[in-house]
Amino acid sequence: MKHADLTTLTATFPLVQDLIALKETTWFNPATTALAEGLPYVGLTADDVQDAHARLQRFAPYLAAAFPETAASGGIIESEVVAIPAMKRSLEQKFGQPISGELLLKKDSHLPISGSIKARGGIYEVLTHAEKLALEAGLLTTADDYRKLLTPEFKQFFSQFSIAVGSTGNLGMSIGIMSARIGFKVTVHMSADARAWKKSQTAQPRRNGG
Repeated sequence: MKHADLTTLTATFPLVQDLIALKETTWFNPATTALAEGLPYVGLTADDVQDAHARLQRFAPYLAAAFPETAASGGIIESEVVAIPAMKRSLEQKFGQPISGELLLKKDSHLPISGSIKARGGIYEVLTHAEKLALEAGLLTTADDYRKLLTPEFKQFFSQFSIAVGSTGNLGMSIGIMSARIGFKVTVHMSADARAWKKSQTAQPRRNGG
């Protein structure tokens, strides 16, 4: 960042000076509001949220069958919450202050199927697209057992369509793995600096249903 840009930034947001000086800083967004008031401004409604929840519930039996690692959670892509006592002790020692209660970690880094937080959004997007195509073709109803999507008939149907995604890794993994498993032709464009293990994980034959 140029000096002139930094000067403008700190003049506009004086709190940045404290951050630069590594001072302990607390900031609360002054524009926060209630969910009911704020949700319309992001292009979503409560109905959209319920629709997404219902879709994930419909796909749960399919996901549990297609990806056995989700079977324990009934096909719902979820991560566990665990206590991290060693981290708690380290923080207490560093700051010289006790932390009451337990310090917990939500392990979205360990979400099943693709192993990152993108396992939710990326996979959901593919499932939404697949459902829309199957419903429009008259091959599926929302009352069906979605495990029927594992049959050769649906593999053949989805193989008519292609999905492409560009990603540094995590999003590409989630969309690539899910698209290939359900039967789409999929191309994942990963940047040159994407980790080798992410490229390898995306290309695993087991994920492709092969």
